[in-house]
Amino acid sequence: MAGGFQDDGDDTISSINVTPLVDVTLVLLIIFMVTTPMIMKPSINVNLPKAASSDQSAQGDLQITITKVGEIFANGKKVSEDELKTLATDLSTKNPDAQAMISADRETEHGVVINAIDIIKTAGIKRFAINIEKKQ
Repeated sequence: MAGGFQDDGDDTISSINVTPLVDVTLVLLIIFMVTTPMIMKPSINVNLPKAASSDQSAQGDLQITITKVGEIFANGKKVSEDELKTLATDLSTKNPDAQAMISADRETEHGVVINAIDIIKTAGIKRFAINIEKKQ
């Protein structure tokens, strides 16, 4: 056989089949895209009031968020007023210089915010800050 090619099967494979690699990579990408929203920590949407004179304040030891319907969240977890008082009391006994950061929606009733401030102050936390958004 002149000029012909004979394949005896003993040659080593010198090329990589890329198709299975691409398939596995795409499947992994889809898995990550589907599971990422489940892993991500859900956030609490609050429209903060705006003010021209805002200072950069340090993050508080107790993060309190109040939604426009009056729901209270402490460190990202929904709590009742009694649970908030317990958290604030525990924090103030561990750290007498603890600070609370209050983030309230601009449509929240004033009385709900004052009630939250009263709860943390009677629990022993004397330092607190109200989170606002800086006007442009």
